[in-house]
Amino acid sequence: MLTIDKHEAQTCFEKLLKHVSKGKSVHITESGKVIAQLIPTVEGRTTRKLGLLKGQIKIAPDFDNLPDDILAAFNN
Repeated sequence: MLTIDKHEAQTCFEKLLKHVSKGKSVHITESGKVIAQLIPTVEGRTTRKLGLLKGQIKIAPDFDNLPDDILAAFNN
């Protein structure tokens, strides 16, 4: 991981992109604090399919009903 000040990052952005394209990350700092991070992208991620657990999860009929004491704690 490389750490670089934001002013220097502005002048050598192409160099930073090459660094990240090799799988390494870059922290960009301002006044010694990290304000941004450049990270490589993750290839090969699959998209989630909706409905894979349909019929396998059951929610209790009273799921949305809160006991009075808990409901009162939220209202205070």
